Amino acid sequence: MRKILIPLFALLLVSCSNDDSPTDFTESNEQEILAYISAQGLNAQKSSTGLYYVINNPGSGNRPTTSSNVTVAYKGYFTNGSVFDESNSDGISFNLNEVILGWTEGITYFGESGSGVLLIPSRLAYGNSGRSGIPGGAVLIFDITLKSIN
Repeated sequence: MRKILIPLFALLLVSCSNDDSPTDFTESNEQEILAYISAQGLNAQKSSTGLYYVINNPGSGNRPTTSSNVTVAYKGYFTNGSVFDESNSDGISFNLNEVILGWTEGITYFGESGSGVLLIPSRLAYGNSGRSGIPGGAVLIFDITLKSIN
């Protein structure tokens, strides 16, 4: 019996010592975003959620709410400049409560025809799990133009 319990106890200790908790990318994302802002000479603002944004053109008229349906032209890329997604110049339409949190919040800072940059930490994007073509913990940058509030 002792011959069975000792290996079983050792296995239990090893399995308990594995850290299966998700990685917290908050600090590394912050450093990555700040380095990017500095390297690009951007005049970015930080929201209370940790989203950074640059307003190149505030746009005119109304601003969308977090539940508005909007049409946005965009280019999404990583801090190394590698593009992972891009719309055509007409943009795409969607409801702001159906996209990543960084977009739900960030698009509301622009009026129609407004443009700028969203610098989104992973916790406001795809988190630790990522998604196709986007690794977990990735900072996402989007050049956006709010074409219309539909």
